[in-house]
Amino acid sequence: MNILILGGGGREHALAWAAMQNPKCDKLIVAPGNAGIAGIAECANLDINEGAAVVNFCDENAIDFVIIGPEAPLAAGVADRLREAGILVFGPSAAAARLEASKGFTKEICDAAQVPTAAWARFTDAQSARAYLREKGAPIVVKADGLAAGKGVVVAETLAQAEAAVDDMFGGAFGAAGAEVVIEEFMTGEEASFFVLCDGEAALPIGTAQDHKRVGEGDTGPNTGGMGAYSPAPVMTPEVTARALEEIVKPTLREMARRGTPYQGVLYPGLMIEDGAPRLVEYNVRFGDPEAQVLMMRLGAQAFDLMHAAADGRLEEARVNWADDHAMTVVMAARGYPGAYEKGSVINGLDGLAEDGFHMVFHAGTARESGKFTAAGGRVLNVTARGASLQEAADRAYGMIERIDWPEGFYRRDIGWRAL
Repeated sequence: MNILILGGGGREHALAWAAMQNPKCDKLIVAPGNAGIAGIAECANLDINEGAAVVNFCDENAIDFVIIGPEAPLAAGVADRLREAGILVFGPSAAAARLEASKGFTKEICDAAQVPTAAWARFTDAQSARAYLREKGAPIVVKADGLAAGKGVVVAETLAQAEAAVDDMFGGAFGAAGAEVVIEEFMTGEEASFFVLCDGEAALPIGTAQDHKRVGEGDTGPNTGGMGAYSPAPVMTPEVTARALEEIVKPTLREMARRGTPYQGVLYPGLMIEDGAPRLVEYNVRFGDPEAQVLMMRLGAQAFDLMHAAADGRLEEARVNWADDHAMTVVMAARGYPGAYEKGSVINGLDGLAEDGFHMVFHAGTARESGKFTAAGGRVLNVTARGASLQEAADRAYGMIERIDWPEGFYRRDIGWRAL
């Protein structure tokens, strides 16, 4: 098969790596890709948010199957255009992608399907939002309703912080994403990520993970896109996983189908677990980043077969073959991230690292200049390893980092501390 993956980050490098393990993969193109992906696949310059351009590219390159990595092309309806053209695609329609593209829409679905989640209210003006904040008090959570590249959520510990977040959002800090604001009850417990493949009807769990959002060790400092992750998540016991599937995922899928917008792709509920009871924090309509890196490391070649079955409506017959193993990924970021950072610094030591089923460096934001890898983003590398235990995976990942020579980068040394 000829396969096209849309996206250019660490998630897409991991998806490409898993696809390349599968003998069904004859040709793999990633658009736009990055310097690391270019080592295993062809990279193409393509506007991935423009459905017509993607369809034309597929026709010109005899693409059999498209895997959409990021949320933006899903919200833009690229999967719809591909389906209309008769091209097999992994990813939800724009209507179904509203589960991530609109926090308020997700809450409406939760109410209709009786999904356990935080109490909430939605606002279109700052004055009403501030009045609600004064009524409820802090801590409280303020969210831009739309897509804000993972940055539109403020967990406010004081009323002043909450009011500032409301003013920022309505003041245009997140563009159109902040035209409406959702304010939620602050939930306590332990967070975890749950990943379920869906084909419109069937649902197949494919793994759990925990990521570390805060930039500093001990989970301190500002939120980021993720500084590392590990799989499986110990808090997601078989009992909690079963409850999440039956009480959160399946009712959501039934409600989406009832509305005429069946969900097909990967559904990623972020969960808060307290006393064995999961509640929904939010939905994502694509693989997490960096959670995809640890999931793909554990699933390997079968990940492609499972995604293909979901796209083809054959999920009822699919099975996941899990090894009793663990995986960890540690993000190496440019100094200054998640604030201002410089691009262009040279990264040495990557060429000598092992690349196999137990060790991989997935590139998130790199370029290739004069034969050298350079930093081209905030999160730059995902150093990923697998082991029989989480400690073994951690030892391998941090052992790889020690061999990377990049003074302008930094990383957290305590990824997985909850489980370890």
